[in-house]
Amino acid sequence: MKTTGFTALAALTLLVVSPGLANAGCPIAALLGHYTTSASKPKNIVETAAAAGKFNTLIAAAKAAGLAGTLQGEGPFTVFAPTDEAFAKLPKGTVESLLKLENKDKLAAILKYHVVPGSVKLAKALEVGQGKTLLGPSLGIKFADGRVTVGTATLVTADIAASNGTIHVIDSVLLPPASESASGPPSPRKLIETAINRGVPLFNAGQTEACKAVYEVTAEALVGMPSVKASGKEKLTGALAAIKDQTSAREQAWTLRRALDAVYESLERAD
Repeated sequence: MKTTGFTALAALTLLVVSPGLANAGCPIAALLGHYTTSASKPKNIVETAAAAGKFNTLIAAAKAAGLAGTLQGEGPFTVFAPTDEAFAKLPKGTVESLLKLENKDKLAAILKYHVVPGSVKLAKALEVGQGKTLLGPSLGIKFADGRVTVGTATLVTADIAASNGTIHVIDSVLLPPASESASGPPSPRKLIETAINRGVPLFNAGQTEACKAVYEVTAEALVGMPSVKASGKEKLTGALAAIKDQTSAREQAWTLRRALDAVYESLERAD
């Protein structure tokens, strides 16, 4: 899969504990998650969060933003999940406002800032120190002063396994950089450019599942954009339906990529 002539954007940084941190004096082991799932049927990220009983606001927000279906899909994804207590720290009325239909794009942007494509364990995250989110900006992840921080939040529990990724629990809601919030939702063309510039390096590195996840989230977002024509939405929904019958992540990534390319070309002709 070759890169296009799109504006170069930083590839997703795969987030592994530095050997120096894995010692008896390091409290990181205490962060490891112990949530249990059914042995006969592993739970996806949304189901795992629901079973924990501490993420009701996060789940409601994901549903309101149209992202719950994606987070129940194959993924894989890594979610830095704020607890209900974390959402309660926000100014009074903030959550209620974000859940309104007119704020769907803003809510989706905030939630995408909590998600990194791929299943990234704490050890990997700490070695590299950052991960590029679905929204675009990277999150800093580091161990200092006896705690692990993710952006402005503190890690509470790490490495909770789900069938389609990993959950890390954090104590605060992460807000995107001001420039990202002020600019509003990206245009369809920019969204496709960003997805391809993230997806191509992943695909070429053999991380086809992560590449597919990036393309899938993008396709689903484009379907909900009024500026994408019906013909383009038809191509995207057709691709999203087709990958459900495909067993190879490589094939799924190509199916979605072709649909994204077709929509991009139609947008260029319209301009």
